[in-house]
Amino acid sequence: MIVSSTTILLIIGMGLVTYATRVGGYLLLRNYSLNKKQAQMMQIAPGCVFISIIVPEFLTGTTGDILALCVTIIAALKLGMLGTIIIAMCSAFTFNWLLLNLF
Repeated sequence: MIVSSTTILLIIGMGLVTYATRVGGYLLLRNYSLNKKQAQMMQIAPGCVFISIIVPEFLTGTTGDILALCVTIIAALKLGMLGTIIIAMCSAFTFNWLLLNLF
């Protein structure tokens, strides 16, 4: 399978935008001290973004996606962000593969 130059440029562009937002946030906040409430908000922000992106896909998706969402919720109660994301991806793949190939 050959990847088009447009696809490669889009991937590079998305990577640059992601990098720019991370560096931009650091540059904007480097000389600013956060109070306790602001620090708490910054800690939960990645989870809020993750949920707002992932949940609609799961709820409008297949039965495998809904099963994976249940597993992901349990993982989120026990694990950190990285572990939860890994469990979400693996369980979505596994449930969808099983449902597609076994039923």
